[in-house]
Amino acid sequence: MQEISNKTIWITGASSGIGEASAYLLAQSNSNLILTATRADKLRSVQQKCIILGAKCEILPYDLSDLENLNALADKALSLYGTIDVLFLNAGISQRSKALDTSLDVDKKIMDVNFVAPVIITKRILPKIIENGGGTIAVTSSISGKFGFPLRSAYASSKFALYGFFETIHAEYYNQNIRVVMVCPGRVKTNISFNALEADGTKHAQMDDGQNNGISSEKAAKIIVRAIKKQKPEVFVGGFELAMVYIKRFLPGLARKIARSIKST
Repeated sequence: MQEISNKTIWITGASSGIGEASAYLLAQSNSNLILTATRADKLRSVQQKCIILGAKCEILPYDLSDLENLNALADKALSLYGTIDVLFLNAGISQRSKALDTSLDVDKKIMDVNFVAPVIITKRILPKIIENGGGTIAVTSSISGKFGFPLRSAYASSKFALYGFFETIHAEYYNQNIRVVMVCPGRVKTNISFNALEADGTKHAQMDDGQNNGISSEKAAKIIVRAIKKQKPEVFVGGFELAMVYIKRFLPGLARKIARSIKST
């Protein structure tokens, strides 16, 4: 099991949901935390709670759709404590629109935030992690990264892409003590559906029933942090909906039939 006490951990998407709940758990291990999310006010609130729990904690507010300045952000993160031992790439944005209705700008934004931004950050941070003897990259994908799902064409594509890139990172740099943990949530009660993009880029602005009935962020975080400590290659987080992953694996024809009939909100 990986020891995370006194380690430096950078979490993106840390102002709410899984990222926030994970930050509180990791703060109790006397970690050095770096928290990134779009909302600076919410990040400051999370920061203060993490400090109370015993962590050193710095915040780097940032909109990950701004790809141009991501290398500078990564350099700033490295400069705060001199290294990063665990990189938790958790930030993401979802979708609620059919493929043909969705603006290409929306497709691009979802791919930029969910896939391109984590790739840029990793390419900037990974050489330093290797130089320091190794570490862990945890990446939040989704069960939608395992099979196509109605109203999620760009979202599912971005999550599929994360698997392709980071499983390759795991294979290429395993002998340099780099471990990748693919985090695969199903339905977790977060704001992801509220913040999801409609076809024209406006917010969905409502909590979907499936999301509302999902497991809590706190329960999800416990599963994820345990997986990070154990450096598990893959961890599934959720409830009954996770059965679809195994149906797709062993009964792909049935999985496609179910996916066509799933209530997608």
